[in-house]
Amino acid sequence: MIRVVLPAHLRTLARVDGEAKLHVEGQATQRSVLDALEASYPMLRGTIRDQVTHQRRAFVRFFACEQDLSHEPPDAPLPDAVATGAEPLLVVGAMAGGG
Repeated sequence: MIRVVLPAHLRTLARVDGEAKLHVEGQATQRSVLDALEASYPMLRGTIRDQVTHQRRAFVRFFACEQDLSHEPPDAPLPDAVATGAEPLLVVGAMAGGG
């Protein structure tokens, strides 16, 4: 069971309280987790990654085990703690701006 923590606006869109819990076939990678997330919550298609290119959206970041996984290849294995459900995969909306 993979645990995914979504930003508040995506939890609202998906009608998820707390974490999304997913069954992922095969190896746990960003791609396999996002495929499972979009299959379970079709309303999230296109919100985290582009529907055509499947590239991560510019203002979305992925974190797990205190590591920024945003620039890892989509088929790279996620940390074992995420694959076993001990730690969640965090989907975070990046902040932009300045002053």
